[in-house]
Amino acid sequence: MSRVLVVDDDAVIRNLLEVNLQLEGYEVSLAIDGGDALTQVAAAPPDLILLDVMMPGMDGWDVAKRLKDDEIAAAIPVVLLTARAMRADVQRGTDLGVEGYVTKPFDPDELLAVIDRLLGAGAGERR
Repeated sequence: MSRVLVVDDDAVIRNLLEVNLQLEGYEVSLAIDGGDALTQVAAAPPDLILLDVMMPGMDGWDVAKRLKDDEIAAAIPVVLLTARAMRADVQRGTDLGVEGYVTKPFDPDELLAVIDRLLGAGAGERR
């Protein structure tokens, strides 16, 4: 079973993603901010990270940069999940090396398609 780390400062979004991903057969870990995410990745690297951009303290841009600069964490696919939908924001994510960019409000089916594409068919339990 593939493990997804959800990083978002909004508890409602974290819980929504947790329920939806678990229903699709993914194991889910939750991080409340960027520092928590980096700690969890160092302790037990997930198979994929869903990362909010606008968070207090260390924002998602900084987290993505640190992940992509880390020799081990760089291989973990990162999907930015954010309300920032400007072309410059998407380009910034691309420049950082993230593998996906999904804007809020998001369609759960679209997000699952991105996750499935990055983790490969059969990534969840039911696949």
